[in-house]
Amino acid sequence: MKKLTIATRGSKLALWQANHTRDRLIEAAGGDLEVELLVLKTKGDKILDVPLAKVGGKGLFVKEIETALLDGRADIAVHSMKDVPAELEPGLHMVAVSERAEPRDAFCSSKADSLAALPQGSVVGTSSLRRGAQVRALRPDLKIKSLRGNVPTRLDKLDAGGFDAIILAAAGLERLGFADRITSKMSLEDSLPAVGQGALGIETRENDEETSALVFKAMNHERDASRIEAERAFLNALEGGCQAPMAAYAHYDGETLVIDALVGEPDGSRILRANRRGPQEQAAELGRGVAADLLEQGAGPILEALIEASKTN
Repeated sequence: MKKLTIATRGSKLALWQANHTRDRLIEAAGGDLEVELLVLKTKGDKILDVPLAKVGGKGLFVKEIETALLDGRADIAVHSMKDVPAELEPGLHMVAVSERAEPRDAFCSSKADSLAALPQGSVVGTSSLRRGAQVRALRPDLKIKSLRGNVPTRLDKLDAGGFDAIILAAAGLERLGFADRITSKMSLEDSLPAVGQGALGIETRENDEETSALVFKAMNHERDASRIEAERAFLNALEGGCQAPMAAYAHYDGETLVIDALVGEPDGSRILRANRRGPQEQAAELGRGVAADLLEQGAGPILEALIEASKTN
C-alpha cells in the first residue's frame, strides 16, 4: 500500500483541512493508500503578539511546511490559499485548488448586527491590513485593534470583552462548526476578500508526478481554480503580501469570469478599485489587467511606501 505524508500546521482549522484532503486522497485512490500527517509549528504560529505585516507577512505560515516537502519529510502540503505568498519555493508547485467555500468575511459581535450598527468608537479586532483599511474607509470613527491567534482563541478574546466586534473569514468559522458565531456576513462591497479566501491549495514537489496526479484528481476544481488563478495573477503582478491592504475576488457571471480588486491606504483614506471581465481561459491576463489598472490609478506609490515602512518597523 502506498504511503503519503501531509505537512500541516497544528491549528484546529489546519488539521480540518489536512484531514479533509487525506479523506479525498484515499477515496480517489480507491482506498489503497495510507496517509499520515506531519504537524509543524511555523514561525507565524509562534509570533502572536505582533501584526503579520511587521514580521514578514503570510509566508511565515508556509516556509517550514515547504521545507518539509523539499527535504522529503512530507509529500503534500495543504494550505489556506489566502495564506500562500505570491512566490512558491523553487521545485514546488500548487498542483490543485479545491472547490471554494464561502469567500466572504464574517462580522462577529454580541453588541451589533453589522459593522454599520456598531456604536461610535467601538473596538474592532482584525489581524488583516486589508480588513482594517476597508473598515476604516466605511467607519473612520471605529478603533481597530490587532487580533492574532487561531479561530477559537480569537472568539475567546471577543467573549472576554476585549473587543466589541471581530472580523474573521467565514469559511474557517463554518469549517470548525462555529457558524452560529457569525452575526452577519459582510458584503463584497464592504469587505472585498483576500486573494484565495475560502479555497484550499495543495502543494507537491514538481518532480513527484505520481503524487501530483493523484492530488489533482482528488482535489482540483477547474472553475474555482481559474478564479484563484486570476486572483493570484493580480497578487503576483503587485508582488503583494500582508504588508499592503490589497484584495481581489473573482467570480462567474454566466460563463464570463469577473475579477474585482483593490489597493488601499492602511488608514482607509484612499481605496483604489478596478474590475475586469473575460473568458475563463484568460484568467491570468484578467488578474494582471486589474493590477495594471490599479497601478495607473496610483497604487504603485502606496505599495512602495508601505514596503519601505515595513522594512523600518
